[in-house]
Amino acid sequence: MGLKYDIDIPLDSPERTIYHRDIILNKKFLKKLYYQWYDELTKELPNLPKQPIIELGSGGGFLKEIHPDVICTDILDLPSNDMTISALDMPFENQSIGGIFMIDTLHHIPDIDGFLKEADRTVGHGGKIIMIEPVNSMFGRFIYKNFHHEPFDPEGGWTIPSTGPLSGANGALPWIVFERDAKLFKEKYPNFKIEKIQYRNPLLYLISGGVSFKQLLPDFLYPVVSGFDYILPKIFKQFSMFQLIVITRK
Repeated sequence: MGLKYDIDIPLDSPERTIYHRDIILNKKFLKKLYYQWYDELTKELPNLPKQPIIELGSGGGFLKEIHPDVICTDILDLPSNDMTISALDMPFENQSIGGIFMIDTLHHIPDIDGFLKEADRTVGHGGKIIMIEPVNSMFGRFIYKNFHHEPFDPEGGWTIPSTGPLSGANGALPWIVFERDAKLFKEKYPNFKIEKIQYRNPLLYLISGGVSFKQLLPDFLYPVVSGFDYILPKIFKQFSMFQLIVITRK
């Protein structure tokens, strides 16, 4: 079997996401990384309007267990989530939600303009879209292009083929929209402001093996790896695999 998990479950099926959830909950490196990401999302809660907060693409995650008030949703019908919805057609009234959380979700949305129009419609004044996504850094681009199953095309546009909720992807999409095409984003969506883009996490996900590979180091080394994971992007931000993006509705 080697380092790769051998599984025969279709990638776009709910069963595959349920399988991924089991992996996340049982891998120390990966579970602690998710805790770190959830902390980044939820520390903004006191600053958001007192309206419902939505997580899009909750998938195999466990945010609901930490913050039960967040409405966890996915395009797949999953037993762990509150609602089954599409990011392109959200069943919420105009300006009725206080914020949108996403982890590894934006780069799977087939029509970014469609999503941003829905977010513009549904997020209230002072609300935020807060996401953790892959980044087109020197290190990230090398890893995603050579060792990851999802497409990673920095030359791509704002749409991707809608082959399925997980199989359809371009890992470079967040960088394309909010960095490469930042001027275009500001012109098209004047109600939104890019508040923060922070490069981060070069090592933890990689060492964890994600949901496709076995963890590369024993659990007791987590504090050491976590320390390097934190400090390296601060020394050289191009040594990152992910980015925190915060978009505020003005």
